[in-house]
Amino acid sequence: MSLVKLTIKGISYSQTQNGAYALILNEVDGDRKLPIVIGAFEAQSIAIALEKEIKPPRPLTHDLFKNFADRFDIVVKQVIIHKLVDGVFFSSIICERDKIEEIIDARTSDAIALAIRFNAPIFTYKNILDKAGIYLNINPAENEDMEDPDALLSQPETFGTDEDVVVPADAYSGYSIKELYDQLETAVQNEDYEKAAKIRDVISKKES
Repeated sequence: MSLVKLTIKGISYSQTQNGAYALILNEVDGDRKLPIVIGAFEAQSIAIALEKEIKPPRPLTHDLFKNFADRFDIVVKQVIIHKLVDGVFFSSIICERDKIEEIIDARTSDAIALAIRFNAPIFTYKNILDKAGIYLNINPAENEDMEDPDALLSQPETFGTDEDVVVPADAYSGYSIKELYDQLETAVQNEDYEKAAKIRDVISKKES
């Protein structure tokens, strides 16, 4: 399976999923986005890592991991979002020490928080992007704000989930596949991304 490189587009606050945020990843050589619902702590850690000017008075958990790894000459080479099961993404961290590579399972949010700190590339497999990638219509004038964490928090774009973050989708389980695709298209057109996320998860379960 071929790998697709991703970059971080931004983070947004979920208006309806209390305490949840959306991490939006962008396909490097394409227009698709891969949004992932993450927890508040992980969102804060990623936002701080992206904002180079912000230095916490004490190391956050991911900063501590980075300091520990640096002390023992461990380097994070890359992060791969390798699996999507029932709307939940799973990732691996590829590390290297003394020219020996190790693969460590991790929550996607943790893996990406570390990737930023190590300047490591983020990848997913093409089949995952084909299944979960979407097109978001963001106005060019808004793209500048996407670099500002405060502006990102006002954008309610949410889709698939990180581990331990649950987005209920039972309300759509009674619809047919065709009806769900129709509702998915309408939700995306209306920029109701949280609704689209729930519908997409139901479609994934029905088609699996």
